[in-house]
Amino acid sequence: MFNNLSIIGCGLIGSSILRAVKEKKLSKNITVFDKSKEVLSFLKQEKIEAELQNNINLAVKNSDLIIIATPLSAYKEILLSIKKDLKKDVILTDTGSAKKEINKIISNLNLENVHWIASHPIAGTEFSGPESGFSELFENRWCILSTESQKNTKEINKLKSFWETIGSKVKLMTFEDHDHVLSITSHLPHAVAYSIVRTVINDDDKFKNEIIQYSASGLRDFTRIAASDPIMWRDIFIDNSENILKVLNSFSENLEEIKKAIQSKSGEKLNNIFSSTRKL
Repeated sequence: MFNNLSIIGCGLIGSSILRAVKEKKLSKNITVFDKSKEVLSFLKQEKIEAELQNNINLAVKNSDLIIIATPLSAYKEILLSIKKDLKKDVILTDTGSAKKEINKIISNLNLENVHWIASHPIAGTEFSGPESGFSELFENRWCILSTESQKNTKEINKLKSFWETIGSKVKLMTFEDHDHVLSITSHLPHAVAYSIVRTVINDDDKFKNEIIQYSASGLRDFTRIAASDPIMWRDIFIDNSENILKVLNSFSENLEEIKKAIQSKSGEKLNNIFSSTRKL
């Protein structure tokens, strides 16, 4: 599918892409860049057949597809570093969970002869690091593609085929629609999860062991979500702050409605609230 493919950042997502690409034989040559010596050392020990680079400029040279799989806050520095090394007609994509602000950065760079098509594989676990990656991570998961250019049809189809080959179902969205939808389906649940776990750990120490020992599956699910990479989620909440604040305000209003129903001991009101969500 590609002659040369570069992956920038090799944590959970990057290393999973690397493994999937190797397994499906989607590129003749694969180059991996990560600024962490520990990450590169781990990949070397794993004996994954890929060129491991600590020089980002050499890592992207002659690449047909470049995948940025780092926290969002690293994008600007990465793009400024590789801007002059991008091959003509290269496909540039990423794996980030917020798009609008990153698209602004790329637009301002005026990259010539570069096909910027954002990707968001909606896949992951609460674990991070290259040791957590596995090739099946993207199977039967959605991957959202976004681009402003109407001239990228050929490249969109090629990138779509790439994600489909490693198991994903692909959907095209605008940058704005992507950030709005993800603020509801992903970013809000994480905000709530962090809040719930903070509430639990701030509880009276007298009952802390009992709370942990007798946690039902609901709390366990929230602790799993709240165990996600803090740097990644810090960046998402900053980059998609406008949408996230809107849904958090809506969430707060709904929570206040439940609170008032409890205070007034209104069984009818509580039943109506719970019944409406059960139907959905």
